[in-house]
Amino acid sequence: MSKSMMTIQSFYKSKEWIDLVAYLKLKRVKDDGQLYCEHCGKPIIKSYDCIGHHVIELTPTNVNDVRISLNPDNIKLIHFKCHNEIHNRYGYAVRKAYIVYGAPCAGKTTFVHNNAGHSDIVIDVDNIWQMISINKRYDKPAKLKQCAFGVRDCLLDMVRMRIGKWDNAWVIGGYPLRMDRERVADRLGAELIYIEESKETCISRAYNKDWIKYIENYFEIFQP
Repeated sequence: MSKSMMTIQSFYKSKEWIDLVAYLKLKRVKDDGQLYCEHCGKPIIKSYDCIGHHVIELTPTNVNDVRISLNPDNIKLIHFKCHNEIHNRYGYAVRKAYIVYGAPCAGKTTFVHNNAGHSDIVIDVDNIWQMISINKRYDKPAKLKQCAFGVRDCLLDMVRMRIGKWDNAWVIGGYPLRMDRERVADRLGAELIYIEESKETCISRAYNKDWIKYIENYFEIFQP
């Protein structure tokens, strides 16, 4: 897509924006080696918890003006939660959808619990499998696949069509295959958030030995 046809959604996926935020993250690290939220002043510990916030809000009419959209002076690096608070406080909150993906025990659910609002809808694919059976988490019998996917797709369609009065939508899942997660993101108009953790860390967090095989399998097939 040419720059003259850039939309807000395509802008946030553009190489120019991604590269600029990566550059600002490096440039704004303090002498102690820490990056601090430019809203609350607290450290930003995880890279996925850092978001570039436009002081002058992007709109369909100014998104192609690089003096606004790609101006470092118009961009603050802040916590994900702080970003949502700012948009809610000043009355220009827009319904957003996020796909939070990563390995089992990487911290996906924790991230969503720390950032989702009271009126947000949360679709946890693993919870759906567990909800419709007596099985332990990550145990997904093939015979239940149609039922689990039916529930999932019904909820995803509500997000896609923006049905209901929820604020933001959070879809939690592994999505190790790039094509699968990008397809869902495009369908929902959602942003992708990768909860990155090492295999060793995920295994150390596993409450059940049976989970280890699911973690190892994830890293074997994961596509960055």
